[in-house]
Amino acid sequence: MNETSQNNSEISILVVDDVEVNLIILEEIIKNMGYQALLAQSVKEALQVIEDSDTLPKVILSDISMPEIDGFTFCSMLKNDPYTKEIPVIFISAMDTASDLSKGFELGAVDYIPKPFEKTEVEMRISTHLKIYTMQRELEENNRRLNLVVARQMEKLRIEQKNIMTALARLVESRENVSGTHYKNILYNSRILAEGMQLSPKFEDEVTDDFIDTIESSAGLHDIGKLMIPDHILLKNAPLNDEERKIMCSHAELGARTLNDIYEGVEKNDFIEMAIDIAWYHHECWDGSGYPKGLKGNEIPLSARIVKIVDVFDAMIGERRYKKPIPLEQTLAYMQENAGTIFDPDIIRVFMRIYRNFKGIHLE
Repeated sequence: MNETSQNNSEISILVVDDVEVNLIILEEIIKNMGYQALLAQSVKEALQVIEDSDTLPKVILSDISMPEIDGFTFCSMLKNDPYTKEIPVIFISAMDTASDLSKGFELGAVDYIPKPFEKTEVEMRISTHLKIYTMQRELEENNRRLNLVVARQMEKLRIEQKNIMTALARLVESRENVSGTHYKNILYNSRILAEGMQLSPKFEDEVTDDFIDTIESSAGLHDIGKLMIPDHILLKNAPLNDEERKIMCSHAELGARTLNDIYEGVEKNDFIEMAIDIAWYHHECWDGSGYPKGLKGNEIPLSARIVKIVDVFDAMIGERRYKKPIPLEQTLAYMQENAGTIFDPDIIRVFMRIYRNFKGIHLE
């Protein structure tokens, strides 16, 4: 009796042959090996046995020449079904020409046992393919567990990355923003706007649930490049001169390059890639008049087009050290007037329907 990693009595071998005496002989061999024998005299009966069994047979022995449906067709049916395709199929037949053997292997059979049966050969073939089948299943399970461990570690790394970036983004805000709410507003409002866009046929394919989750995390890094802007420019309470404005505008490129440098040599993920896009392009304009690259229209990544609207809106209605809040009505008029020039007009249409759900506004 052969030993396996599973209790032998729980292992079933299916035999399909239209000749009853062959079934009796193979059943006796299989039982003497300690396995359970499942018997069928036709392919139709075999398929019913598989359907009715609580567990799949670990090996199938099938005759080739049978009425109605032959063994070749049966093997093809098994291999085309995801549920049964991994079961090893061994042909049992007096048909032993090279063409028969070749066809069987092409269809996915793993072995061939000639008739009349020789007990030792049958036992050897069954044992060999049971071991291979068991090893393959164990390897797949080990790979599944390994992939699960790797996925957990990658998720842990991703969370750590986000935490570091969040700390940097808050550092930018602590230097520049008076109210201390801009960062939170950008995250929340970007999600709200993206959720509204998901309901629009224009954006429903691109704005997936994953996209929404990612932009909520990435949007807060839009101004990370301001960490490298000198205080005398970043904190100036008066209008910037041309040279100062040029330096200030460099924060978009500085932020994107900083994120790239931080993750150089590290496999990028959706969070980092979107954060880089947003940092680069959230000051681009729909008509191409923005910076740093002068992109226009759909050349601008969708995430950056969303954050631009959210960022401008929150900056206008919020207080800064250099300005008082701009009234909501005046801000909305500005957003609408610049749809198609500064802002993506399709996103503005969504924005006008849902802005009341944004954080940072005070409705009468």
